[in-house]
Amino acid sequence: MSQDRTVFSHLRSGIRKAWLGMARRGRYVLLWDIIVLVLAVYLGYALRLTLFLPRFYLGDFVLAALLFPGCVTGVFAAAGLYRVLWPQASVEEFLRLARWYALGALLFVLADKFFTRLLIPRTTLAIMIGSGILFLGAVRLSWRLCRSGGGDAAKSRARGLIVGAGEAGTLLVRDLLRGGGDVLPLGFVDDDPAKTNMEIAGVRVLGNTARLRELVETLQVEVLLIALPTVAGHVVRKILDDVAETGVQVRVLPSLRELAGGTVSVSRLRTVRLEDLLCREAIRLDLEGIDGILRGRSVLVTGAGGSIGSEICRQVLAHGPRELVLLGHGEHSIYTLLEELGKLSPAPPLRAVIGDVADARTMEGLFRETRPGVVFHAAAHKHVPLMEFNAREALRVNALGTWTVARLAGEYGAERLVLISTDKAVNPTSVMGATKRLAEMLLQEAQSAYPGTAYLAVRFGNVLGSRGSVVPKFERQIRDGGPLTVTHPEMRRYFMLIPEAVSLVLQAASIGEGGELFVLDMGEPVRIAALAEMLIRLHGYRPNGDIPIVYTGLRPGEKLFEELFYDPDHVLRTTHEKIFAARLEARSGERLAEALASALAGGDEEARALLRAWVPTYAPGGGMPAEECSA
Repeated sequence: MSQDRTVFSHLRSGIRKAWLGMARRGRYVLLWDIIVLVLAVYLGYALRLTLFLPRFYLGDFVLAALLFPGCVTGVFAAAGLYRVLWPQASVEEFLRLARWYALGALLFVLADKFFTRLLIPRTTLAIMIGSGILFLGAVRLSWRLCRSGGGDAAKSRARGLIVGAGEAGTLLVRDLLRGGGDVLPLGFVDDDPAKTNMEIAGVRVLGNTARLRELVETLQVEVLLIALPTVAGHVVRKILDDVAETGVQVRVLPSLRELAGGTVSVSRLRTVRLEDLLCREAIRLDLEGIDGILRGRSVLVTGAGGSIGSEICRQVLAHGPRELVLLGHGEHSIYTLLEELGKLSPAPPLRAVIGDVADARTMEGLFRETRPGVVFHAAAHKHVPLMEFNAREALRVNALGTWTVARLAGEYGAERLVLISTDKAVNPTSVMGATKRLAEMLLQEAQSAYPGTAYLAVRFGNVLGSRGSVVPKFERQIRDGGPLTVTHPEMRRYFMLIPEAVSLVLQAASIGEGGELFVLDMGEPVRIAALAEMLIRLHGYRPNGDIPIVYTGLRPGEKLFEELFYDPDHVLRTTHEKIFAARLEARSGERLAEALASALAGGDEEARALLRAWVPTYAPGGGMPAEECSA
């Protein structure tokens, strides 16, 4: 008897240790086991006696319903079966289940024979034990089938570590533990000291990001999951730098903007993109102010098929315009945008027009028919080297096109017109930059001629993902095996994400009163060579090892650094912390429009001559002018 007590004492001790060490997920499995085993006990009595148990057997039934699940689950806990990931289980785990169940059932029979002596008919005992293993196996098999989609061979899961134990990380780990994806979460990493060593969804927070490399190496992590949808780009860059030499694969949850309307799940994970490394904190917008200038109005977007124009269309639609007019010169890009926006529900009020902004007859017909209340003028030729050899065409579209749209906006009573300008208009060394500077000057002339319309210009630098961006070129070169061609080791450019830039354009449009030139806060300029190195690493290669970087020299019209203002000392703050303002300065009077028409009657040389005459800061070939103007 004393030996039996010693055995039971060891068993109780083992059960207690197993419970304390059991993950929360294992406790859910234990709860299911108790439920189905109690059901097995009831089924044994009910099939042998009657559906409503006689009072004579009730006491023994209650004791059996406590003892039988207790013996079986106690053996399971001591054997470590509650640490098994059942949605990933194979035949071996189910055989282990059967063996340990037999031991648990035997323990129950012995305990009843020598201790409790319950009134259990032999038929009831057989039904109880038989249905118990059937129920336990069926529950686990259902989890396995749901995970595998019908019994396919179990896939090996990569060892994963999740950076970020917030709401997104919690939702992600729950999805992983339900069997989603191919990653087995080993733990969290989070910089909140209050979370260290705590469990979230049964997974422990192992430390902060300072220990990231150590944890990756110690736990032999294969996949790092960054569950920080609101994180700034510099944080992602630091994480990548910390684990760069470990060979770990890195995946990231998209930003909140990309997650909008969706859920946090394994399916939303993707590889790290350059946008993740350069993005900044979420922008605070005055949505009510933007809504006030767009809702219920006819809105015209020129250059609607381009990167900026198409994003303007997407964001404008969120503010309920009466009609959105998509004007573009390329029919394919407009058709593609219509296909995309046409899938929205309810169907948006769209009108597509194929036309040239410098074609006065087409544009006048469009304004007469649609009477736009707000115009976003994004149509322009933007490719710097190409425009150096097509100066007349650059002048025709960028300058004359702007004047045509601005004049008609005033004549047909538009409330406001917003010109999308560029940092290349500041001290321009290229034809493209000089024509955009001329467009800004023409906008001020339109403001003087049509004071009832508010004319605004918004100036910003490069946007990631646009057709003219250097990033798509680098991507193609990496796919071809290199080399990556960079013009100069010290060339720097400002970069923004397209949605971020457009959000600020809409915000500037809402706060402008007319005659302002707004400049967006572009952050710090990025060295193009560093950008190339980041892209190479994101593709899993070593810069100047696997993929070389070659410097080719400045192209026609390019300069090493871009500026956002002529005179930073005369910049005004606005009601938005990321938008600055200066005044548009006109130096032309009515003579500029006349000179423009005269130059366009000639060729490229006449176009360049006009730019040199009317844009004092234009310095072809990359020189910096001594004289500066105030805007």
